Amino acid sequence: MSSASLTSPAARLRALRPNWLSDPKVWRTEVLAGLVVALALIPEAISFSIIAGVDPAVGLFASFTMAVVISIVGGRRAMISAATGAVALVTAPLNREHGFGYLVAAVILAGVFQIALGALGIAKLMRFIPRSVMVGFVNALAILIFMAQVPEMHDVPWPVYPLITGGLALMVYFPKITTVIPAPLVSIVILTVITVAAGIAVPTVGDKGALPSSLPVPGLPDVPYTLDTLTTIAPYAFAMALVGLMESLMTAKLVDDITDTHSSKTRESIGQGIANIVTGFFGGMGGCAMIGQTMINVKVSGARTRLSTFLAGVFLMVLCIVFGPVVSDIPMAALVAVMVMVCFATFDWHSIAPKTLKRMPAGEITVMVVTVACVVATHNLAIGVVAGSITAMVIFAKRVAHLAEVTAAPDPDNASVVYSVTGELFFASSNDLVGQFNYATDPDKIVIDLSKAHIWDASSVAALDAIETKYAQRGKTVQITGLNDPSADLHGKLTGELTSH
Repeated sequence: MSSASLTSPAARLRALRPNWLSDPKVWRTEVLAGLVVALALIPEAISFSIIAGVDPAVGLFASFTMAVVISIVGGRRAMISAATGAVALVTAPLNREHGFGYLVAAVILAGVFQIALGALGIAKLMRFIPRSVMVGFVNALAILIFMAQVPEMHDVPWPVYPLITGGLALMVYFPKITTVIPAPLVSIVILTVITVAAGIAVPTVGDKGALPSSLPVPGLPDVPYTLDTLTTIAPYAFAMALVGLMESLMTAKLVDDITDTHSSKTRESIGQGIANIVTGFFGGMGGCAMIGQTMINVKVSGARTRLSTFLAGVFLMVLCIVFGPVVSDIPMAALVAVMVMVCFATFDWHSIAPKTLKRMPAGEITVMVVTVACVVATHNLAIGVVAGSITAMVIFAKRVAHLAEVTAAPDPDNASVVYSVTGELFFASSNDLVGQFNYATDPDKIVIDLSKAHIWDASSVAALDAIETKYAQRGKTVQITGLNDPSADLHGKLTGELTSH
């Protein structure tokens, strides 16, 4: 083969093409996973539209555009982004007080904020989220998903309960027969056929709201383009940007762990912004990563590529526009069964096993419980993650603060005393440092050996200055030795500069 043929555009294109494009098994998995997710998205999107106070078509359009766009520009393969409850809760007051045009404008501005935050490196903050917060986040998510299904099981016709039980049984036992077709899809199809053929009167997808009959059309938000409009939508847009990014990045990290692969969180952050901007121009309510649907796609259906995400959005519109009457007949019981199965698959049962709880430090358990409690109480995953992370930081600071110890070793002739400081010196530990010296009875020469310590902040430098001042007031001299290079640099810059007198 000539060198020219190796560098031809066609050859370069083949080299860049993913391997899975030529694998029929992967295609089948991705296509069927996309179909299952699309079916599960319909009632969710309609429900979130109701929360936001907009027409059901708005949530469905948002789910379509978010999924399609993020499949191309997102950083995490196989993750599902669509209209979400967290975003709906943030934007609902804006829509209620100012109208739909302002909501759309806020979605576009939120996208701009997300691109800016992504470019500034907000994704790097993910490394500060402890594992106990992540476990709490996952468990709280499973609880929230289950709680969202409870209304569908309350005050409903009695056939709903055997339908849900049957759907769960199908999803548990059907994979033992074959995994070629996703069990959730089989469950949805069989339960729909049974209810339609037998004429069983149970709540259906169509009862949630009318499905759209045409594709969304792009346009500009119907708002006055003034500074007043900007100041009105900016707080809502920024809140939506933060909530959306936090949920998306946490979901991406979760999928990373499940699939044992890495994803670009910076690209995902910017991709979420692009997807929201596009969604806004198409009149959608905005969104972010959907953890429940992502678990259906990745953990239940076994999808691993961008194709499933793209097809979830495409199938969503096809199902609504072309097969609307058929989709409307799907019993809600079938989708409830799917989501309940997702709950059980998502929850980290090992984290609450008695053996685990006995071995786990009390602080780790506390962080997990705080995260779960805050999420369940507020129905906001972002609040739970922040509360859990702050709790973890406080516990860590308290634990490390106790590791700073001071031991004294006087000379035999009592001419001097050497204080050895061991541990990490920062605001929590250095506050107690000043009280561990014998200012009145010590000899005239004091050596503070910091060779086994590290100075982290200005509070520690101020504490050392205070110690020197107390000895100086008694006519005694202090010599600080053993500083490592970073500690010596910080001490040299700040010593003597932290008091006004």
